[in-house]
Amino acid sequence: MKKSSVIGIIIIAIAIAMIIVIYTDSSTYSTFTEAKEKQSELYVVGVLNKEKDLLYNPTVDANHFSFYMYDNDSTECRVVFRGAKPQDIERSEQIVLTGKMIGEEFHASKILMKCPSKYNQDEVEVTEAAAIQAI
Repeated sequence: MKKSSVIGIIIIAIAIAMIIVIYTDSSTYSTFTEAKEKQSELYVVGVLNKEKDLLYNPTVDANHFSFYMYDNDSTECRVVFRGAKPQDIERSEQIVLTGKMIGEEFHASKILMKCPSKYNQDEVEVTEAAAIQAI
């Protein structure tokens, strides 16, 4: 066999191995229970517990924000985020966290929010009515 053929086969084998690793390692949404078991960085999706306080005091520590969230299994967990409080988190419909469990708390490295649509039909009608009255 030629050296170029052997090198080509090795490159193809490495590419296939990388594809397999990427697909087996790609995360899907997990729950807090799975995060406790795996102790690795995961994506957890859920909703904010609006009955409990959001703890953020920028005068004491501007990079500490904590709140409580329910995952898709309705398991509640305290979430700690080392960053500023995201704007309008109270209005979010759904929250996706990237992070891992440390003890009984989920430490988030990223927070993504799904906010209510600003293009709801009711809101558009109210806006149009207000604009007509202003004219």
